[in-house]
Amino acid sequence: MNFREFSPTQPVILGFDPGRDKCGLAVMGLDRQLYYHQVVLAKEAIATIETLRQKFPISLMVMGDQTTAKQWKQQLYQELTTALNIILVDERYTTLEARDRYWQMYPPKGLTKLLPKGMRQPPRPIDDIVAILLIERYLNRLTADSAVNQF
Repeated sequence: MNFREFSPTQPVILGFDPGRDKCGLAVMGLDRQLYYHQVVLAKEAIATIETLRQKFPISLMVMGDQTTAKQWKQQLYQELTTALNIILVDERYTTLEARDRYWQMYPPKGLTKLLPKGMRQPPRPIDDIVAILLIERYLNRLTADSAVNQF
């Protein structure tokens, strides 16, 4: 698991990119500090979420709104030991965006550097990076809303 050495004291947001076979998870603070990200098998997602809730002060979950979102939301409400506020976020184009973000987080090395950007394929699933982007989209929406409300 990709845990940071320290735990946040402020509430954090859990990002969840649900899927049929695998899911992306990320934990980020309101200050956009990333504490955790991992791709897990779909059958392990709820147990992993429970573990993360024990380790981090998770205040809410943001989840992608596409493909399997409705089934996952219902399953989460039924199976989580304590209720968690779940907010759906528009996840259109996040896979493309996540591919670019992957290469920002893990710059290409060796021959991969020589490939044109559009031809580079991340060497692992990037559902966790999608989860990071979902949190950022939610936070961007919050800051945009509060900026509008100030005027």
